[in-house]
Amino acid sequence: MSDTGFTISITKEQLATLPIEEFDGQITVVETLPAVSEALMEIRHAGTVGFDTETKPSFRKGQLNKVSLMQVSTADHCYLFRINKTGLCPEIISFLEDPGVKKVGLSLKDDFLVLHRLAQFEPAGFIDLQETVREFTITDASLQKIYAIIFNRRISKSQRLSNWEAPVLTVSQQSYASIDAWACLRIHSALTSHKFNPDLSPYKITVKPESEEETPA
Repeated sequence: MSDTGFTISITKEQLATLPIEEFDGQITVVETLPAVSEALMEIRHAGTVGFDTETKPSFRKGQLNKVSLMQVSTADHCYLFRINKTGLCPEIISFLEDPGVKKVGLSLKDDFLVLHRLAQFEPAGFIDLQETVREFTITDASLQKIYAIIFNRRISKSQRLSNWEAPVLTVSQQSYASIDAWACLRIHSALTSHKFNPDLSPYKITVKPESEEETPA
């Protein structure tokens, strides 16, 4: 039970009424080794970034695809690393192991799982939002719902099952991938700067004290 007497959660019906969020920042697709080095140099200057990955969907039982894309976003620029073309090169591994760059993601164990299929590394500097939001009594665990609770806008999932290993990523794919990483950073910034007040959330759900809960006869 929440110590505050309430939890925060949004229903599917409430989520469906919200306007779609859009990412209007710059997007850079990174698919060569020289471009990886250049992008990571810019990213390190940001200090804290949003992080996500995409894997080509599998429609066959037992088939496991390798990670296709790694998204890293600053407040206004998202870099899409096409891992299926560059591999998990030493520069990227160094970034993943760098404690000096805070990398904010969601359900990071899933990202590490697919990345570890390509190479071994010791992740450092990562912040998992699923742990952070609990401090604000948010019980939802999906990025879409957490973002909606904080910003009253909905992240579209229309491109989730698209082919992330296509020769060229479509504009829709680039936008979708960028929003997920950018949204992680934006959520983290809102929570750490106290711009989100749980007490004022329209998605509060009162939790009945244990003393008032019915006990079996």
